[in-house]
Amino acid sequence: MSDRLAVLPQYLLPKRALTHLAGRVASARRGARTTALIRRFVRRYGVDMAEAAEPDIAAYASFNDFFTRALRDGARPLADADLVCPVDGAISQFGAIEDGRILQAKGHRYSAEALVGGDAVLAARFRHGSFATLYLSPRDYHRIHMPCDGRLARMVYVPGALFSVNPTTARGVPGLFARNERVVCLFDTAHGPMVLALVGATIVGSMATAWHGVVNPQRTGRLRRWDYAEGQVALRQGEEMGRFLLGSTVVLLFPQGPLRFAPGWAPGRAIRMGERMADWAT
Repeated sequence: MSDRLAVLPQYLLPKRALTHLAGRVASARRGARTTALIRRFVRRYGVDMAEAAEPDIAAYASFNDFFTRALRDGARPLADADLVCPVDGAISQFGAIEDGRILQAKGHRYSAEALVGGDAVLAARFRHGSFATLYLSPRDYHRIHMPCDGRLARMVYVPGALFSVNPTTARGVPGLFARNERVVCLFDTAHGPMVLALVGATIVGSMATAWHGVVNPQRTGRLRRWDYAEGQVALRQGEEMGRFLLGSTVVLLFPQGPLRFAPGWAPGRAIRMGERMADWAT
């Protein structure tokens, strides 16, 4: 079956209603029922609770509390690198941005301008830069951390669709990451601007940042923008910057320059937060 045929049902499903329902279930506090739901999830996806700061499944009051669980101290040491992986997950794609176009999957590219919500001036800063797209599966740790030191300049909520973001859908839905709902964060770093975009998906109840909390509690369909003064929000490499309430994808954009991704990086490769992602050549 072709990927486009495989994703056809997603065009027909009531994705927004399913996402709303999933959000209600995930936030519910139902005691033994919640514990049973979490236990089934852990068993089905092989979640390693030994890494969690709280390994006792019964200690989580809601599924969201479990899904956004913290890790124990020392579980993700930071590599000595200019850029470290911001998440646990798998590499979807990475490489050069070609004249403002980003590779989604073989045969599919989309524009940086569309990804950032139609801001041509911002997108131009990455026209010949680099990108990395990282997919978080249901079993992964779902907090997002800073790949390097950064000062937050802007956050934009971009309304959109709620397609799944799994590899099959990435191959089958053109412009997927620029079509789905997303939160675009612009940081100033020692090597220039950096975009870190949190891309929503089917049943992703909401996305939250460390400085704002939940960004999309009500889906109004309107683009929203927040600007931040210098020094208002500054985060160090490895600090938490956000989290998904259920899983999704992160897209990073970097400016033009001698950026070298880590040896051994390849689409489909598993990654862990804190490992080497890339370095700026000197």
